[in-house]
Amino acid sequence: TSSLIRRCCIKFPNCEVIPEEVDDSQSTEVKETTPLLRSPPPVTIDVPASAPPSQKSHYWCHIGTYVWLVLGYVPLAIVHCLACILSWIMVFTIPVAKMNARILSIVLLLPPEEIQIRPVKKLPGCETRVLLCCYRAFNWYYYKYTVDGINVFAVNLLPLVIFTLVIGYVDRDNSLIRSEVKFATAVSSIIPLSYYIGMGIASISAQSNFAVGAVVNATFGSITEMTFYITALLQGLRAGSKCYGEIVKAALTGTLLGCILFVPGLCMVIGGFKHREQRFNSRSAGVSSALLFISVGGVFAPTLFSKAYGSLMCEDCNNPSGNNSGPFYCTDCHYDLSENNHSLYLSHIQPLVYTVSVLLPAAYLIGLVFTLKTHSHIYDIHVSDGHGHVVSQHNPVVHWSRWRALVVLIVATLLTAACADLTTEHIKPIISHSSVSQYFIGVTVLAMVPEIPEIMNGIQFALQNNISLSLEVGNCIAVQVCMLQIPLLILFNAVYDVGFVLIFSDLHLWASIFSVILANYIFMDGKSDYFQGTALTVVYFILLALYFFAPSPLGC
Repeated sequence: TSSLIRRCCIKFPNCEVIPEEVDDSQSTEVKETTPLLRSPPPVTIDVPASAPPSQKSHYWCHIGTYVWLVLGYVPLAIVHCLACILSWIMVFTIPVAKMNARILSIVLLLPPEEIQIRPVKKLPGCETRVLLCCYRAFNWYYYKYTVDGINVFAVNLLPLVIFTLVIGYVDRDNSLIRSEVKFATAVSSIIPLSYYIGMGIASISAQSNFAVGAVVNATFGSITEMTFYITALLQGLRAGSKCYGEIVKAALTGTLLGCILFVPGLCMVIGGFKHREQRFNSRSAGVSSALLFISVGGVFAPTLFSKAYGSLMCEDCNNPSGNNSGPFYCTDCHYDLSENNHSLYLSHIQPLVYTVSVLLPAAYLIGLVFTLKTHSHIYDIHVSDGHGHVVSQHNPVVHWSRWRALVVLIVATLLTAACADLTTEHIKPIISHSSVSQYFIGVTVLAMVPEIPEIMNGIQFALQNNISLSLEVGNCIAVQVCMLQIPLLILFNAVYDVGFVLIFSDLHLWASIFSVILANYIFMDGKSDYFQGTALTVVYFILLALYFFAPSPLGC
């Protein structure tokens, strides 16, 4: 009777109830959002007032229970742990991992008479509780799954960081693992660490004022790349090779090209497949384009100066005709500035480099004040919700507290420095015995691998019809490369001479200038589609082909 029914709140231990039937008026998509280590919310059901609670009367007093724990539970625990780990690593099968974890922690520890396995559509009575229910074993959307605000891929890659450090610093003589394998694991370990650094920066900036946010962003925003560049230059100084300096320049140029062409192009293509045409704030894009022009012009100004006033040096010249007035054929020609032409370099080019390294950070600071303080309204992001309405998205997301974010930043920075040191230590076999040009290795692997988390963020924004944010991701990184990273390298070289000269090859020069002009042309109309993205991406791959077939740089 209704008098015997009362409302009560039962909290099932370490399990969650997922209904099997969903009304047609409600959404049919079931999303797993409860992490494994978090208790689910209470579930309110109707139970009779006189129903006694379930008792495990003498189950733990029987010797057979402990025999089962030794002979039965242990082998099953091993099997379920392996299944849980494998399905968790595969990400898209996380429901299977959660199911195995709950079997291990709940079902296998209950008395057998209390467990019934049968399909149910409704709760048959008040004495029944759902211990395990897996609605869907596989779902593509689990790439968005987070654990305490951290993406599951970043969580799964943390063991790779530990493995890299162990094999890198324990097996120093490469007796167990080859140097090429250590290089690959060290480069791959930078991916999750750069993600944690980005999360820490976002959390601190969202809880701070403009000045603190700008300082944190400028300090830690480029820490991943700077640790690699500095360790590579130090490694080149110890080895007495100029090849490391050329690889650093190739990595700088590769980051610039990738963030100007590849990142916006890929986001436009993927976003264009889902949305026919996407619109972005052309005024904010114009500000970013202006900063890019200033950046590229300042960085390559010493190179252009050297082309105009430098001495052209060639390694080998000959005259096949034997006539002294005839044409000479020369090979390995380059502008020599630092060795045989000290007067030009010390009197003109070096002061120009120092001047540029002061002006570029000043321009970056002015750009920050303009975009984040005085004219922040032009960066308000507006996204269509699909019904002709415009929704503003300008609220920052806070993932961690300030102290937790600061600790994560410091730890991730130290681990990144260690991984960068291992990368430069084991890159020598790659650049010495590889048939691929060292230029190509620098502009691809060393330049774009640390930017993979930002690329994934840009793609996610594009799929959400927020192409403005996708374009800003690439532009901000490109601007930081020119206005912060390169001036910091100049400052480091002035304090501790590692032989870094801000003179780029012709291929770096013209590829960067052409990329900035093309990107500015694409961004003028404030619209994007998959064709424009394809144009940017194809140009990027054409430039990669140039680097692939280019001869090795001087000193490699």
